[in-house]
Amino acid sequence: MAERIDFQTEPARYRHWKLKFDGEVAELVMDVDENAGLFDGYQLKLNSYDLGVDIELNDAIQRLRFEHPEVKVVVLKSGKDRVFCAGANIRMLAGSTHTHKVNFCKFTNETRNSMEDASRHSGQKYICAVRGTAAGGGYELALATDHIILADDGNSTVALPELPLLAVLPGTGGLTRVTDKRKVRRDLADAFCTIEEGVKGARAVKWRLVDQVVANSKFEQTVKDTAKKLAAQSDRPSGAAGIRLTPIERKLDDKSVSYSCVRIDIERDARRATITIQGPAAAPPASAEAMVAEGAAFWPLRLARELDDAILHLRLNEPEIGVLIFKSQGEPAQVLAFDAFLEANKTHWLAREVLHYWKRALKRIDLTSRSLVALIEPGSCFAGTLAEIIFACDRSFMLIGSFQGDNRVPATITLSPANFGTYTMSNDLSRLATRFLGEPESLEKAKAGIGKPLEAEASEELGLVTTALDYIDWDDEVRIFLEERASFSADGLTGMEANLRFAGPETMETKIFGRLTAWQNWIFQRPNAAGAEGALKRYGTGVKANFNPERV
Repeated sequence: MAERIDFQTEPARYRHWKLKFDGEVAELVMDVDENAGLFDGYQLKLNSYDLGVDIELNDAIQRLRFEHPEVKVVVLKSGKDRVFCAGANIRMLAGSTHTHKVNFCKFTNETRNSMEDASRHSGQKYICAVRGTAAGGGYELALATDHIILADDGNSTVALPELPLLAVLPGTGGLTRVTDKRKVRRDLADAFCTIEEGVKGARAVKWRLVDQVVANSKFEQTVKDTAKKLAAQSDRPSGAAGIRLTPIERKLDDKSVSYSCVRIDIERDARRATITIQGPAAAPPASAEAMVAEGAAFWPLRLARELDDAILHLRLNEPEIGVLIFKSQGEPAQVLAFDAFLEANKTHWLAREVLHYWKRALKRIDLTSRSLVALIEPGSCFAGTLAEIIFACDRSFMLIGSFQGDNRVPATITLSPANFGTYTMSNDLSRLATRFLGEPESLEKAKAGIGKPLEAEASEELGLVTTALDYIDWDDEVRIFLEERASFSADGLTGMEANLRFAGPETMETKIFGRLTAWQNWIFQRPNAAGAEGALKRYGTGVKANFNPERV
C-alpha cells in the first residue's frame, strides 16, 4: 500500500496555521511552511497550499466550533508579507495523479463549505483581511468568508488566474461564489477571470469582488471594528466553555480499520469495503450539562467524527474500492433516545454543533464517488439519524424476518423527526424529500410513520428501501448486485451516481460539486492542461503552453 494520508491533527502539530484568541474574536493565520509539503517534489512558496495545509484548516474550523463557543468572529489573515495566499500549489497539481487532484479539490470545497455552514448555522462569522495577493485558491478561500477587506496599498489584489495561466478552472467554487454569492455581473466576472494580474482598489469594490478597500494606516482598526460589528449579531454563548476534541482512537491493518463505533472491513480483490456502525451502549446523558461533561465521548459526536474520518480514509487511501456497504448493530430505541435528547436540547450550543456535524458528515457520504449500498439485517439499528445513511445510499436491501438459526429480532427502520429536515443535503432538501421528489403524498405517509418500527415489507411499501428479500433469496440477490457493480466502468458509475443523488433544486453547493467538479474533472485530463506541452506542465518554465484549438 502507498503511504497513508492521515486526516487527524491538532494545533500543537500544525505546520501551516496559527490560532490566536482574544475574547469573542479569533485570528486564523495562514503561515505556510514551504518545506512541509505532504509529498516530496515541491515547495509551498507564497502561502500556496496542498492537501496537508487544508487538513489543518479543516481541523481548525472544527475546533473553533467545538472548543471555542465563545468565539463569534474569526479573522482569516496571512502571516507573510505582501502575499495573502497564492492558491493551490502548481507543482503539487502538476505532479499529482488525476485521482488525487480531484479528491483534493473535493476536500477543499467541503472545508470552505464548513466555514459557510459555521456562519449560517452556528453564528460564527468569518472576515478575510487581505494584504498582498489573493490569487486562485487564495481568493476562493476569501470568498468562503462573510466579509472581505482588501488593503489599498497598490500591491494587494484578488485574482482568479487559472484559465489564462494554467488552462484549468478555479477548483474550489470560485466561479460559482463570484456569481451566486457575491452577485458579480456576468460580463465583469468574465473579465475578472481572464485578467492574470487580478483586480485591486476601488474597482474590486465596484465589481463586488470585495466588500471594503482600506488604506494600510486604517486597515487593522477597520478589521477590528468590522469584527466587533459582526460579533454583536451572533447568538453564540459568551460565557460557555468548550469541549476538547480529543484524538480519535483507531487501529489500522492491511484489511481493516477499527474505531470505537465504526469498523471498516476491506476486500480489495472484490473492490469493496463494509462499514459497520455500532449503536450506543448506554442511554443519553441526563442533561445538557452532562453532555458537555462527556465532551468528545458523547456518542453522537464520537460516531460522527469516526464516520467522517472513515469516509476520508477510504476516499484518499483506498481509491480502487468501488462499493461501500453500510451495516449497523445495536438497539434502535437507544439511537432514537439520542435523537430525542438532541431535539430537546437543540438550542444548546453543543447540541447544535453536534447536529450540524452530522449534517456535514452525511453530506460527505453523499459526495463520495463510490457506489453506496445499505444492508438492513437483524440486529441493525438504522433508526432516526442512522436511517439517513440508508437514504444516502444508491441501493438498499432489507431482510424479511430472520436468517435460519438466527434468534435476533427482525430488522426494522424507525423514523424520527430528524429525518424530515434536520440533515439537509447539498440541494437544501432532506434525503427523504429528495427521495420522494414529486411525490408529496409519499413523504407525508413516511412522516406519519415516525416512531413506528417498520419491518422489511412495510419499509419497502413506504419506499424507504429498494428491495425487501427473504433469507432464501438474500445471499444470491446481494451477491449479484455486488458483482454487477464491480463489472461496470468506474467512471460511468461515478457519473451516473452523482447525477442521480441530487434531484431537485440547484444550489451553490450542487453547482460546485456537480457542474464545476464535472468540468474540472474533464479539464484536468485534457492535454491543454495536463499534457506534456500543457499549461500545468510548462508553468514557470518560460515556455508557452501549446494548446489544441479544437472546441469540444
